Amino acid sequence: MSAFRAARLVLASLPLVALTMPANAQVDDAVVLDIMRQCARIDDATARLSCYDNNVRVGNTNTARTSVPGAMPRPQAVAPTANGASGFGREDIRTPERFETPAGELAEFRARVRSVEQQGQGVYLVTLEDEAQWLFAETVDFAYRPPRAGSTISIDRAALGSFLLTFDNQRSVRVRRVR
Repeated sequence: MSAFRAARLVLASLPLVALTMPANAQVDDAVVLDIMRQCARIDDATARLSCYDNNVRVGNTNTARTSVPGAMPRPQAVAPTANGASGFGREDIRTPERFETPAGELAEFRARVRSVEQQGQGVYLVTLEDEAQWLFAETVDFAYRPPRAGSTISIDRAALGSFLLTFDNQRSVRVRRVR
C-alpha cells in the first residue's frame, strides 16, 4: 500500500474517531461540583455567570440562557392555544383564530364624512363626524373620486394592523388614523 493511500485511509477514518469523543470527554461529577463551588465564591454576578458559562456549560448546549446575568429562569404559566401550543412565540403559529377580530374591537365601521382636504396629489385627509381623521397612506390615481362632506364611508381592519377605506364601490384605499 502506498503512503498516499495510507494517508487517505487515515484521513477518511478521522470523522469516525471524532464520533466517539463525546463519550470519552465526560467529566466526573465531583470535578463539576468543585468548579461550581469555585464559581459561586465570585461576588460579581457577571463574572460569576461567565465562570459558569466557561466551565460548566461547555458540553451542554441545550441549557437555556437568561437575559439577566445570574438570574434563574422563572417558569411562566401560559395557557395553551387552540392548537396546543404554549410558551414564547406561540402567537406566531398560524391558526385559524389569527383572522378573528380581538374581543371588544370592531372589524369594520361605517361613518359619515364631515370634510375632505387634499394633502397632495392623490392623498386626502378625511375628517369624520366624530372628529376622527384618517389620512390616505397610499396615493390614488386621478380617476378615483374622493368622498365629499355628507358621504358615507366604510373602514375595515386589514393585514398587519392596517385599515382600508372603501367609498362608493371603488377600490379600497389603505388609510391610517392621525387623530
